[in-house]
Amino acid sequence: SGTALYNSVQLIGPAGERLANYRKTHLFGPFETACFTPGDDLVVQADLDGVRLGLLICYDVEFPEAVRAHALAGTELLLAPTALMRPYEIVPRTIIPARAWESQLYLAYANRCGAEGEFDFAGMSCLAAPDGTVRARAGAAEELILADVDTDFLKASRAENSYLADRRPRLYTSLV
Repeated sequence: SGTALYNSVQLIGPAGERLANYRKTHLFGPFETACFTPGDDLVVQADLDGVRLGLLICYDVEFPEAVRAHALAGTELLLAPTALMRPYEIVPRTIIPARAWESQLYLAYANRCGAEGEFDFAGMSCLAAPDGTVRARAGAAEELILADVDTDFLKASRAENSYLADRRPRLYTSLV
């Protein structure tokens, strides 16, 4: 691992302490697979102000299994920094709210915006709630958005929407 290069994110607490470090597990396309080594730990979490936070990066969140693994491990707010390019705006518009709904958690999707070289980043950062609504959404340009994560609402949503409790894992063995 001394020569390996990872696409990573680190969660820093309010006093500057390192709370968690995550290495991207699902690499996208020939550029990333040529430059980076995939991480091996899918669920990386930390607690901050009474909220269980989880980390994924970009393409990772497009895999329902990755988000579900976080939900099953107790993640309440999943943080996903990303560099999503055009024309894949379906991800923040549709996939992110669906992932929050199907896995019953909050999902903060923080995307780059603007052009860099051949890439045109889509923006559209958002916070999706466990009821599938988008609590805050940025446009295509640089923007600060704010929204609350309500753990009481999350508990009520999980009680009403029983996806996690109604799973039948023994039927899914062909997935692995």
